[in-house]
Amino acid sequence: MISEELDLSTREKIMLMLKTSGELSIKAITEELAITGMAVRRHLSALERDELIASSTVRLPMGRPAAVYRLTEKADDFFPKKYHTVALELLSELEGDSSEIQVNHLFDLRQASLEKRYKAELHGKQLEDKVAALTALQHRNGYMATWRKHGDHEYELTEYNCPIYQVARTYNHACTCELQLFEALLEAEVTRTECLASAGQKCVYRIRAAAP
Repeated sequence: MISEELDLSTREKIMLMLKTSGELSIKAITEELAITGMAVRRHLSALERDELIASSTVRLPMGRPAAVYRLTEKADDFFPKKYHTVALELLSELEGDSSEIQVNHLFDLRQASLEKRYKAELHGKQLEDKVAALTALQHRNGYMATWRKHGDHEYELTEYNCPIYQVARTYNHACTCELQLFEALLEAEVTRTECLASAGQKCVYRIRAAAP
């Protein structure tokens, strides 16, 4: 049985059951959760609508064919991931085996790779259009980014989330590389006024055209 100590909704319990069992029928889910079949069907219908589960029909040794349910690829994002833990362990091993310089070099290589990948999308644009395009790129990458014009010749780019927050909090050179990346892509003067990895509520960048 699923532990009652876990404060999970019925739908979360169903997803956890499917994660551990692979495929289950309505009968199996009903018996495990000790609720009505009608209630189970209602939750399964909602999960199917959200594309978190899918069903197929299987033949049983006795009786009519029955529907079984399984998780979809989309459901994978529902379950916790500890990627940052693995990343930090690997970086710590590299730092111990070589030095912090080598760790920083990895972030430098990442910066160069991102600059090469994104430069074509910003090339030839005016600064305001570059800020908008960069914001869109960051938003697609999970940074929850927005921008606004700040005065006549200044812009503000804000990131409300940092996908590499745990890593950046330990290795602040990651933040330095992001600042340098923005400067290179925007070809502008960029100043960070707030940083999530340094106890801020968000990352805020002030952007202005570079001096001639």
